[in-house]
Amino acid sequence: MKADTQSKRIAIAVPPNAQSLDVFGPLDVFVEATRQSGGTAVYDTCLVAIEKGSVVRTGGVSLLVDKSIYDSDGPYDTLLVAGSPDFSHAESYADFQQWLRQRAAEVPRYGSVCTGAFFLGAAGLLDGRNVTTHWQHAAELAARYPAARVEPDQIYVKDGPLYTSAGVTAGIDLALRLVEDDHGRELALTVARRLVVFLKRPGGQSQFSAHLAAQIASETRIQSLQHWILDNLGANLSIAALAKRAAMSVRNLTRVFLGETGVTPTDYVEAARLDAARRLLEDTDVPLQRVASRCGFGNADTMRRTFLRRIGTGPHDYRARFRS
Repeated sequence: MKADTQSKRIAIAVPPNAQSLDVFGPLDVFVEATRQSGGTAVYDTCLVAIEKGSVVRTGGVSLLVDKSIYDSDGPYDTLLVAGSPDFSHAESYADFQQWLRQRAAEVPRYGSVCTGAFFLGAAGLLDGRNVTTHWQHAAELAARYPAARVEPDQIYVKDGPLYTSAGVTAGIDLALRLVEDDHGRELALTVARRLVVFLKRPGGQSQFSAHLAAQIASETRIQSLQHWILDNLGANLSIAALAKRAAMSVRNLTRVFLGETGVTPTDYVEAARLDAARRLLEDTDVPLQRVASRCGFGNADTMRRTFLRRIGTGPHDYRARFRS
């Protein structure tokens, strides 16, 4: 991709009590891109408060922002909304919703980091779009804004001019993607190395592992079933077999499992098998067919199709890229 040498204006909207890393993670990527570009100011960044005033509380610090949405300012090339633990109040900021709708119609691209997606949703900017957010709040985002298509297991999602990222540090992945789109892969990788972050996670790489998901469920039967699945990936893990083991009907198991974990039993099984395969590919030289058998895929072709569908790359390329 040919680099674009024209400076781009990046605005990060900062809600009250914003998650500080939602702000500073992407901001540091853009600042470092300018620093690493040999003195060329490839990005002009600014922080914008969504309320009147120039100070925003972000976690344990007070942040002095450049301006608020009530101040006049020129056009932006990119607008990102940072997340906040207080995202449940997103719909109470009517002026911010109006400002977002106006700006979204003007900027080439806009988006959110983590729970910043709730503020876009309140403004009606997620309707009809594929989006993501922090895995822990994906189900709530889908329930609150049903016109959005929430993908809970994505690091970031691009849908037209809209870019949304998963939780907290995923904002760095999103910012690196924007740098690559703007100025080429070489600068993006240079920035990643300088910040000592993972060079580039695929957009479809899972936000969280099946082992972490197994810790989420509070319903004893579901939690026990999750752990059994993790220990028996080569077994018959069809929905009927899982329902029988849990002493539940298929319909009830699906309903309770989805409510507890945010995914269906079938999706959980596939994610667990994918997790196990990824670990073997990263840490061993086990042949692909044996990896597929150990992890319950049955054959290497089924495993390959699952990898391509869920993380956007095949097992062979995944091993080449992520092998320890």
